[in-house]
Amino acid sequence: MSAKNETLSRVLTVALGLCIVCSVVVSTAAVALKPQQAANKARDLKRNILMAGGLYNPELSVEEQFASIQTRVVDLDTGMFVDDVDPATFDQRKAAKDPASSKALTGDEDPAKILRRENRATVYLVNDDSGALDRIILPIHGYGLWSTLYGFVALESDANTIVGLGFYEHGETPGLGGEVDNPNWKAKWPGKLAYKDGEVAISVLKGAVNPASSDANWQVDGLSGATLTTKGVHNLVQYWLGDDGFAPLLGNIRGGNA
Repeated sequence: MSAKNETLSRVLTVALGLCIVCSVVVSTAAVALKPQQAANKARDLKRNILMAGGLYNPELSVEEQFASIQTRVVDLDTGMFVDDVDPATFDQRKAAKDPASSKALTGDEDPAKILRRENRATVYLVNDDSGALDRIILPIHGYGLWSTLYGFVALESDANTIVGLGFYEHGETPGLGGEVDNPNWKAKWPGKLAYKDGEVAISVLKGAVNPASSDANWQVDGLSGATLTTKGVHNLVQYWLGDDGFAPLLGNIRGGNA
């Protein structure tokens, strides 16, 4: 073998060896860090639930604050809680993808563009010091401009007055549709009303709310320069507060039947 070929062979051998070593290191790190990543993801989800419910205190641990929240699984068709599923292990996203635990949506049935709606969903209940229901925190999702937005909307015990809304996962355009994360926009939701005369009435406008309007209590300012994201948020909120979403549950809560 010539000196040139021998040198090339050594270079390739060293390069291959480095690739193998790096692959092993990266794979080992990924496996070792997976439990911590899962724990961080779960903690972040709880933090977002607390934030939507207006309960988050950055000076206290998330786990300590979340301990006061009751997690339940609800049958979306009946609006009744079910006890044959462990809320701690129930995977709502996985259920939505399984034809056996969801239903396909088409056309006007799917304004939120989610394609399939799970038969059951996880909800979060907050009681006051006397044990009475204080807040209801509901998971919501739907398509915006570029992505599916996942978040929560929280209601007071009247199952009508909105406490807060927030999204924890989306891929909307920063500075435009991404303004769903803007605290100033999220601050426009508390105090708004979800229903009027028994029907979903909350609406996200293309522009700004006219404070003098008789419908102002049911309206939220749209996102400037993000018409399609605004429409997506409007559609998903209306869907999940509607009859195919959490309206049966909220009706049961108002009637004392939940």
